[in-house]
Amino acid sequence: MIIDIPEGQEPIGYVWGDMVPGIGMAAANFSLSVYEHTTLGLREFEAARLRIAQINGCLFCLDWRTERDGQKVEEEFAAAVDDWRTTDAFDDRTRLAAEYAERYALDHHGLDDAFWARMTAHYSQHEIVELSMSIGSWLAFGRLNHVLGLDAVCVLPGH
Repeated sequence: MIIDIPEGQEPIGYVWGDMVPGIGMAAANFSLSVYEHTTLGLREFEAARLRIAQINGCLFCLDWRTERDGQKVEEEFAAAVDDWRTTDAFDDRTRLAAEYAERYALDHHGLDDAFWARMTAHYSQHEIVELSMSIGSWLAFGRLNHVLGLDAVCVLPGH
């Protein structure tokens, strides 16, 4: 980790809250809003989120599983996300969410008319904007946590 964390401080809370409170708290609120206000299904939400986590290499994000109404994706889901092109575990929306996340992160200039035709056949404009904002949040904040080394020192609740 490249940021010095005072003894007894929780790393993400310290960096995001104490070091840059004006920016960090706004970022934290945006990050929380993605989870609290999503209208996307859990599987498509997690497919996109985990694909970004895999691309970013964020250890914390890779270990996290979103829970909604007491439900989480199955244990094998992350491996299916890694194989989103060929897995038989995904419906069209879930596969598209993983593909969109990957292309958003690695080839956003390559999002062509053919891709958007497939996307708009399965997602409303509202859902596309929501998914885009969610992916942007995960890409930015997961990458930030990994680049600064915060992901290696943060512990998930219950771990």
